Amino acid sequence: MLAKLPPNLRRIVKAVFAVLLFLVLVGTTYQSVATALERRELERPGRFVDVGGHQLHIHCLGQGLPTVVLEAAAGGMSAAWGWVQPEAASVTRVCSYDRAWLGWSEGGDEEYSPARMLEELHTLLVNANEHGPFVLVGHELGATVVRDFAARFASETAAIILVQESGARAGSLFVRSWPWLARVGFLRAAGTLSNLAAELPGESGDAMRIFLNRPDHLARAAQEALSTDGAEAESLSRVVDPSIPVTSVTTTGRGLPALLSTRGQAEPVTRAIRDTVLRLRGQPDGFTTQ
Repeated sequence: MLAKLPPNLRRIVKAVFAVLLFLVLVGTTYQSVATALERRELERPGRFVDVGGHQLHIHCLGQGLPTVVLEAAAGGMSAAWGWVQPEAASVTRVCSYDRAWLGWSEGGDEEYSPARMLEELHTLLVNANEHGPFVLVGHELGATVVRDFAARFASETAAIILVQESGARAGSLFVRSWPWLARVGFLRAAGTLSNLAAELPGESGDAMRIFLNRPDHLARAAQEALSTDGAEAESLSRVVDPSIPVTSVTTTGRGLPALLSTRGQAEPVTRAIRDTVLRLRGQPDGFTTQ
């Protein structure tokens, strides 16, 4: 087809192709070098726990009962709770974690599925020696996971808090392109995704921005983001014991990945956690602080 073009146009096309190839090579090198440097500099909080053939990363702060478990939105991880976890940990024990293939967690051999996330969460809590019943807090896709947890493991669930966002969502074509755009350094250079975490505090913000430029993290993040609607529809068919308190929280969103990146977005969630914990402790057969 190129041979059929006029000679001048053919030279222009070849030149454009050469420039694009050069930019891809430069971007790929830039991405590789930056990732290698980040791996040496980034410190991991928390610990690894085996869930059967691979390890998940879990990070817990605070003391007291009930223990709160944080389940991030699609493409999120423990660092996404940078505003919420330290504040809530002033009241009780709070644990966040990274699902398989996200953040610091390893990936297993099994195919991705929301059902697998539920099983691994339960195994993680058992093997980490964290004791329920838990207050489970889920953001977007995480809300589906904790609702399913409550339906499946009612005796281990003290309450659930479901966090949803209002706001526009990224198109599916762009979401599918995340890992490829990351590999050639485009996302890193443009700050397309990492800028969404710009207002997360301290080391949490640093970690979230780094992983939002990592192709391995974004490959699973894209799978999760594209499955969110289907997983939610399936979850709504499951029955949660009506005795389990359910709190719904809505925050403003900035697109995908959904992040509670500002103090203003996080504050209603933190308040809901505090209120739920104190309400459970105030019941006649409620929890003690130890």
